[in-house]
Amino acid sequence: MSMSLSRPNSPWAVTASFGPVPIEPPPTPWVFPSRAELSALKAVSSDTSDDDLDDSDLVAVGADLEPGTLLAAYRAGLFPMPEGRRSVGWWCPARRGVLELADLRVSRSLRRSTRDFEIRVDTDFEQVVDGCADPSRQGGWIDTRIKAAYVELHRLGWAHSIEAWRGGRLAGGLYGVVVGGLFAGESMFHRERDASKVALVGLVELLASDERGAPGSRMIDVQWATPHLRSLGVSTLPRAVYLDRLGRLLAVPHPDILRRADNR
Repeated sequence: MSMSLSRPNSPWAVTASFGPVPIEPPPTPWVFPSRAELSALKAVSSDTSDDDLDDSDLVAVGADLEPGTLLAAYRAGLFPMPEGRRSVGWWCPARRGVLELADLRVSRSLRRSTRDFEIRVDTDFEQVVDGCADPSRQGGWIDTRIKAAYVELHRLGWAHSIEAWRGGRLAGGLYGVVVGGLFAGESMFHRERDASKVALVGLVELLASDERGAPGSRMIDVQWATPHLRSLGVSTLPRAVYLDRLGRLLAVPHPDILRRADNR
């Protein structure tokens, strides 16, 4: 089922494709470090910039990418990235890149660009992941294992794509995982100028408009604060501060705009 949603003071409408409400998968057999244990980790390097990796960022290697494992990891403050062809690394950056909804910076030119695209939610999740996984992109890390894992999370109602369309063509977008008040962003891409930025603006407006999330109770995790993301308002939180905040975010209801409507 698809429907169009309009938002007050927004330059576009949103088309959303709804499926089942988030379904809790079987629990993982793997045991991750607790948030308290991760909070106790000390950064190895103190002289790096916020967008640099710290030697303590990689916490563990192994386990699997089953839905229950992924959700347990996000709830603990971890996210996966491939380590070689077979292994999976679990990361918890010493300096976590986050976007507070109120901190999004929308330049005058970006605001103009929002008028050129239609924002859609979950209408072509796999195409968004494919765009993010384009092997020609520098630093690409999304392989077939990652794609299959997140497509399954999407099927269960946990992973979502925010898409910027123009002229019937997907111009850019992003995808991530929603657990409570946290949107854990995984990747973004663009085929047209500003398309991924417009998708981010759309995501922020969607989350900010959700009546079940009080101001400050939703946050976007971007993993690391690159210079590009900093220009959009991303900042960093020390690992312990992020993990403390995560505990409160997990108690926030799933956003209505991303809840799926029927139980097929």
